[in-house]
Amino acid sequence: MEVERQRRSGQKRRKLEEESSTAAATSSHASPSSAVEEEEMGVEEMCCHRSQEALAREVRAQVDVLERAFSWRLAEAVSVIVEGGAVPALVKHLQEPPPLLVRDGSASGEDRPLEHEVENGSAFALGLLAMKPEHQQLINDAGALPLLVNLLKRHKKGYNYWAVNGVIRRAADAITNLARGNSNIKTYVRIEGGIPPLVQLLESIDMEVQRAAAGALSILASKNESNKNQIVECKALPTLILMLQSVDPSVHYEAVS
Repeated sequence: MEVERQRRSGQKRRKLEEESSTAAATSSHASPSSAVEEEEMGVEEMCCHRSQEALAREVRAQVDVLERAFSWRLAEAVSVIVEGGAVPALVKHLQEPPPLLVRDGSASGEDRPLEHEVENGSAFALGLLAMKPEHQQLINDAGALPLLVNLLKRHKKGYNYWAVNGVIRRAADAITNLARGNSNIKTYVRIEGGIPPLVQLLESIDMEVQRAAAGALSILASKNESNKNQIVECKALPTLILMLQSVDPSVHYEAVS
């Protein structure tokens, strides 16, 4: 019995030694592979990081180019436009064109949306130019204000579609930019009769027209008591109070102003 126990004990010992040897061999073979994989991952991460840095540098360089080009070319373009005599030409096209003729040569009483596109574009361009204070008086001297005020009154002719509303909105925005920070032009707008039609436009069904009219009135009333008094006399306050309930944030903001 003693001999049998010793024999079995020896077999177990040998089996454990064999398993230990196998595990050691496996470990020795696996380590190089793991090391290689880790090294490859490290190289990939490094390359990715360097690639991102290079991309970021390239993006910053391109943004710098865009910023320099924009600031230089925009200022130069505006000066070239004004010096080239664009203002009088744009002002001339604020006037309502003659009625279109039908094929038999008689005047057509029907209104057509494209008739308002020239006035719309001219008012928009003048409004942009008027954002620079040095251009405001030039535009006023060219006779823009009376024509812009006339554009505000187009809704009285029975026009009620998007094309005419677009012209009215552009005219109101142009008046806003012309009068911003310019006390003389604020007074000219009142003299030309611009305040009553702006007050009437507060009741427009077009929220963009409401917003533009309220914005113009806000600028005209700023630091000008005579304009404030006329706005109140035209009974603008009840409508402005109603506009405070508007779901459009821009309309609400202009009404508060």
